[in-house]
Amino acid sequence: MARARKDPWYVSAVIYLVLLIAVALAVYPVLVVIGISLRPGSTLHALSLRIVPENATLDSYRELFRNQPFLRWMLNSTIVSLMVTILGVSLASTAGYAFSRYRFPGRSAGMIALITTQMFPVTMLLLPLYVMLIKLKLFDSFLGLVIAYSATALPFCIWQMKGYYDTIPLSVEEASWIDGAGRFRTFYQIVLPLAAPALVITALFSFMAAWSEYLVAAVILHDRALYTLPLGLKQFQSNFDTQWGLYAAGSVIVMIPVVIVFLVLSRWLVSGLTLGSVKG
Repeated sequence: MARARKDPWYVSAVIYLVLLIAVALAVYPVLVVIGISLRPGSTLHALSLRIVPENATLDSYRELFRNQPFLRWMLNSTIVSLMVTILGVSLASTAGYAFSRYRFPGRSAGMIALITTQMFPVTMLLLPLYVMLIKLKLFDSFLGLVIAYSATALPFCIWQMKGYYDTIPLSVEEASWIDGAGRFRTFYQIVLPLAAPALVITALFSFMAAWSEYLVAAVILHDRALYTLPLGLKQFQSNFDTQWGLYAAGSVIVMIPVVIVFLVLSRWLVSGLTLGSVKG
């Protein structure tokens, strides 16, 4: 076999340089936010570019947990995000399987309708969602917010699951049927374990759709006791002043669960994103 061609050293140097610049551009804003959260009140608006400011302090974090309902906001966001994740994974896994394995009237039209909904921004859905939730008496409630988030996240999740199911050979299921297993048993014991990477992507997308979303929550939730993290952090901003220290400290803490989830699920991310796009 022919040996793989090796790029000249200067080509590799340029590639690594571009990658380092891209990483710096992505990481530096995060470091700036962390630096702002560590600044004492007297130097909050300083123009220094130092990542760790002089006289760094954790006062903003102490204020956030002692004198602000931050834990309540985090609990609310966790409840909503977990509910959206469970509902999204449950519905997307079953609907995607139906679109992948069954042929029924309206199948093609249904798939086109699902992907068409992704062409419109969420702001166009606010009015119909608002009216629908009021008529269902779910306005200003966690359940109404979960329905709204699930409605916007499900189309992508269903297509993702459908594409991954297409990569699983039908012969695997046929072998299970020959052994006497029914369709439901085959689905839950054979197909779902094989589709674990796609399920992880679906869970992650559903979680992210609810964890950091602000606009829909601002329209649906009016009770301060139900505020999620984005709505709660918005309270630190007013027309005349913004508590940047608290804002930055809250943003750093909000980022931590997302980073942890990505690190835990990273082993499934690549296969879940690539194999699901092999067949459509």
